[in-house]
Amino acid sequence: MENVIYIFLLAIGASFVQRTLGFGFGIFIMTALPFLMPSYGEAVTLSGLLSLTSATVVMLKYFKYVTWKRLLPVFASFIIFSTIAICLLDRIEGQAMKIILGIMLIFISLYFIYFKEKLQKLIRPTKGSQYGTGAVSGIMGGLFGMHGPPVVLYLVSSEPDKDHYMGMIQTYAVLTNIIMLAVRAFNGYVTPAVGSAYLYGIGGLVLGVLLGNHAYKHIPNRLFTYIVYAYIGVCGIIILISS
Repeated sequence: MENVIYIFLLAIGASFVQRTLGFGFGIFIMTALPFLMPSYGEAVTLSGLLSLTSATVVMLKYFKYVTWKRLLPVFASFIIFSTIAICLLDRIEGQAMKIILGIMLIFISLYFIYFKEKLQKLIRPTKGSQYGTGAVSGIMGGLFGMHGPPVVLYLVSSEPDKDHYMGMIQTYAVLTNIIMLAVRAFNGYVTPAVGSAYLYGIGGLVLGVLLGNHAYKHIPNRLFTYIVYAYIGVCGIIILISS
């Protein structure tokens, strides 16, 4: 029963973050989900399934802003590298994955807090950056269920305004989560435990999206981003200590 409550609350927080910032669902929910599911692979699968649902709702509102020629190269590269990463999950020890996840969370936190603005100036929407972004996104999505951050930097640099950005990132989230869900199902990670946990989380997801709609209009994104990623860094430290 406690796990049901935790999954519900995690879904609220993760969907709220994704609706407000356009990304961050996997980063938020994977700070605790591996401790609530039978295996790491099932935790990543549940994260992707809930993220797919949340992104679909938002995508429908901003789909008219999608420019496919800037999105498809990233997506094509993502397909290849996420498939490879997902197939490696069985060969990596669960405890090791938690340690890697903790390190990744701390790195992402520091990256966005201290280096985001400087690195954004170096990023250009070239084919090379698009394919490279998709590769990094695929690896992070396949192993950690958090493929958003690399693509966020690319889209922030290439899109004219936040509505175009929101349409692009949510469409990317839908496409990539569909691919990863199919590969994970093939590898046996879509289990009854994932299905029941999804039903527990869907109510929290709806509530989080509604709250995020309000926050998107009223909370300064810059300040909110730093608060969220500072918390993510703390969660990474907690995971490392507990592992």
